[in-house]
This record gives sequence, C-alpha cells and structure tokens, in this order.
Amino acid sequence: MGWAIVGIVAGLALADLLLRLPFIRVVLPIFENIPPFGVRPSPPVEGAESFEIPFPDRPTLRGSLHHPAGKPRGLIVFCPELQANHWSAAAYCPGLLEAGFAVLAFDFRNQGESGSQPGYEPLHWMTRHEVNDLEAVLDHAASIPELKDLPVGLFGVSRGGGVALAVASKRTEVRCVVCDSSFSIESMSLFFAARWAEVYVPRRLLRLLPQWHLRSTLALVRWISQWRRGIPYATIERKLHRLSNRPVMMIAGTADTYVRPAIAHELARRIGPSCTVWVVKGAKHNQARAKIPEEYDRRIVEFFTSGLR
Repeated sequence: MGWAIVGIVAGLALADLLLRLPFIRVVLPIFENIPPFGVRPSPPVEGAESFEIPFPDRPTLRGSLHHPAGKPRGLIVFCPELQANHWSAAAYCPGLLEAGFAVLAFDFRNQGESGSQPGYEPLHWMTRHEVNDLEAVLDHAASIPELKDLPVGLFGVSRGGGVALAVASKRTEVRCVVCDSSFSIESMSLFFAARWAEVYVPRRLLRLLPQWHLRSTLALVRWISQWRRGIPYATIERKLHRLSNRPVMMIAGTADTYVRPAIAHELARRIGPSCTVWVVKGAKHNQARAKIPEEYDRRIVEFFTSGLR
C-alpha cells in the first residue's frame, strides 16, 4: 500500500511537471530579456568628487560625492537604474543638494565606470551582486570622516530602488528610502504572468489553476535562470516587513508601461503603513521628475528632511 501511494504521488508530480514545461519554455527567454529602456549614460558633473572602492576579489566600484553648499544635514546614497551611471544622480537630486543633503552616487559592478566581473551579465532583475555592492558603498561612507556621523537615506531608481529596499531591510542605519519606478522580481513576474498567461495557456485551464501553482511555476523559472547564470537573484517580498517602522516612499507613473502602479502598491502593502505611494499622472518609467520637477523635488526633500531628522 505504501509503495502504491508513493507511485501515485510520483505520477501526479510528473504529470504536474509536464504541464508546467511548455509554460517554462516560453517564459524563460522572456524572463531573461532586458526591456528596451533606452537609457543613456549621463555626462560628468562639475564640482562632484570622484571616488573608488577597490577589492582584492571583486570589481572596483566607482562613483561620485556631490557636496551641498554648506554643512550636510544628511547623506543620500543614490542607486541608479540599469544601464545608467552614477552621474544620473544630477537629474534626480538637485533639490536635495539645494536643501543641504550630500549625495553619494555609485555604479554597480559591470555598469558605468565600475569594474566588470567576467561572465556576469546584469539584467533588470537584481542579484546578490548588486545587494553586496550597495552594502560596500554604505561601509565606505561610514569610513569617510565628513560622512560617517550623518543620518543615511537611500534613493533608488527602477532596479536600484529594489536594491535599496533589499539593503534597507538588512541595515538598520538606513533610516528611510525613496524608490522611483521600482519593483521586485516576484511581484513583477507574477503581475505580468497573470496578465499575459492567456496568450499561452487556455483560459479554461487557467481557471483551474490556483495562484500558488502560478507562483511556484514562476519560482521554477527563476531557479532555472539563476542556475544558468550562476548567481542567485535577490528576492525581497518576505523581508519588506522589516521596514514597517521606517519611512518609505514609492513613486510610480500612470504612463509607465513596464512598472505599473499596482506593483508599487503591492510592495507598499507588504511594507506596511510606514510606506506611502505617490502616483504621478502621465509619467512614464523613471520620468516623474521630468513631468513635474518642482513638485518632485519638494516631495522628496520633505520626505528626507522628516525621515533623517
């Protein structure tokens, strides 16, 4: 009897796997394909101080420190989006500099001016590499006399915002976080899988599948992808509750066809009441400040002023 039960369970598991395989084969190349962001590196900014963080066993990180006119009232560590560089901080942080905050911007490995790790191709999905890079930058800031005693906030754009949330959930010295057009791998992939699954799977079959089945299939896609690429992706959903006592602002645009506002609201739900969502009407991906620069600057200055008090 026992072996019969084992055989039945094994048969059902095999049938379930065979059911998932066509979906996995279709989704995997889509999952690993970088969307056409059209991002261009920003030019250097006059007056910013360049820095680098060398390591014996991994690529050197490079970036820039932007000084306010007077004594800094706080430190904002800026995490750029994929394919951008650390100089893009000048497009997002002028209001913070005018308000007296120092801005420390950097390039993740294999991006911008930072060193490259052979065999690693960054995607829009963050991995442990990006998380480790941001932690190294925080450690570097703590070693600089003029910065080490300043209250610290994180400001991330797109993938950089996800990295900021991941690190803030681990590092208690981070007092608050702003994320512009940011996402997480689980929420993002689930949102689009649910939206486009009917293109590949009959609707009648979809109705029979519980959401846990879709989630576990997407987890298989993620595991296969990270095995092929040789580096684990960084997931944050189950860690976001650690930020429930720290201010977080999620910025989303109604015209963002990639990161829909629903994703920002889902992350905010997981964080808790300390997280607010600002949805900018008509803003495309990462374009909220370009749409309404004065209000954008005012809101993030007010947020960091309150959060780093």
